[in-house]
Amino acid sequence: MDVMVKLEDTQIGIIGLGYVGLPLAMAFAQYYPVIGFDIVENRILELQSGNDTTLEVTCDELTANKNLIFSNDETSLVDCNIYIVTVPTPIDEYKKPDLSLLKNASAMVGKYVAAGDIVIYESTVYPGATEEDCLPEVEAVSGMKLNKDFYAGYSPERISPGDTNRKLKDIVKVTSGSTPEIADIVDTLYNKIIEAGTHKAPTIKVAETSKVIENTQRDVNIALINEIALICDRLNINTLDVISAASTKWNFLPFKPGLVGGHCIGVDPYYLANKAQSAGYYPEVVLAGRRVNDGMGIFIATRLIREMILEGITVKGAPVLVLGVTFKENCPDLRNSKVNDMIHELMSFGIEVDCYDPWATSEETQKSFGFSLKEPEVGKYAAVIIAVAHQQFVDGGFNTLLSYGTPDAIFYDVKGQFKLESQESDRKVLML
Repeated sequence: MDVMVKLEDTQIGIIGLGYVGLPLAMAFAQYYPVIGFDIVENRILELQSGNDTTLEVTCDELTANKNLIFSNDETSLVDCNIYIVTVPTPIDEYKKPDLSLLKNASAMVGKYVAAGDIVIYESTVYPGATEEDCLPEVEAVSGMKLNKDFYAGYSPERISPGDTNRKLKDIVKVTSGSTPEIADIVDTLYNKIIEAGTHKAPTIKVAETSKVIENTQRDVNIALINEIALICDRLNINTLDVISAASTKWNFLPFKPGLVGGHCIGVDPYYLANKAQSAGYYPEVVLAGRRVNDGMGIFIATRLIREMILEGITVKGAPVLVLGVTFKENCPDLRNSKVNDMIHELMSFGIEVDCYDPWATSEETQKSFGFSLKEPEVGKYAAVIIAVAHQQFVDGGFNTLLSYGTPDAIFYDVKGQFKLESQESDRKVLML
């Protein structure tokens, strides 16, 4: 079968319109007709009205793109010949991979895939998931066979939410295909929209593995620095001063301690670890890094409580302000934010926590974490935690943050954003 004939009249269906799918749909719609599909009706309605709550695409960009149709009606995908799946791949309460959304999307594609079509996956998975878990769903529903009737590719997403300097087109794209010929087609397709170029992996499994180790490597590096911060705390040494000194050596990697959340770094290592264990290998380093990073929110909370007790502040009923609840700065993404762990640990001690974040909505925060947001009050708080270094907090300045606390308040600058200012202040300021 000559699949090149199908690609001469390409129509692309993007399944999942979150942080990954929407920018991808926008990029491909510059060259091809694109159906952007999502099961969430409100998401489709907001995109149709020119509003993207992820803030990855502007209203002008949305309304100007005439090649792109948004729909929550799956039958709108019927005329597509390339399907790109970009749905979330979270972990469950036991830290196990949850492929339910991915399998559901695969089964849906199976209803509409036709002879010669290509199904491409971008969702982060463990090695082998595309061919062992996803494509069998397509085969079962469609009644067709991979590499005989239809074909597949895998090109892992590399979007960093909130990063305005590295957009989709600026990041080298790893590509792969279920046959060498399909790999060439998939690579050519992505080269159309990726200015930074592509890297064609020899197999789908190689491409899958490359994605999970990217974030696993970063997770382990941050975990090492977080553990150094835990040690420095016991030794009464300033971690940031240590990092500054060590950074004078040319081959030192200056990672900083902090809360590790989000959909990638805090999740992908569990996908790799789960697959490794199924193959009979227990990944010591990978899971050790996860344990350290998963515990940092509770460490910050307990350290603050210890300092409050030492300063003679009554813990139960104390008003504490937390600034920032998203998983990273200048981004509305709440997924897997470890600030949530910190807040609930504080609440478990009877502390009255007020949370404020200019990037998040009270509705989404209540839905995700079970608490609402409120504007901070001047002079109210026994402690103030700057959990996420949003630009609004930085621009507001250290004195603005100090104004929220009582005269004897403790301040916890989790990211060390105001290190210099705090050194010149007579206020009690903690840092990792």
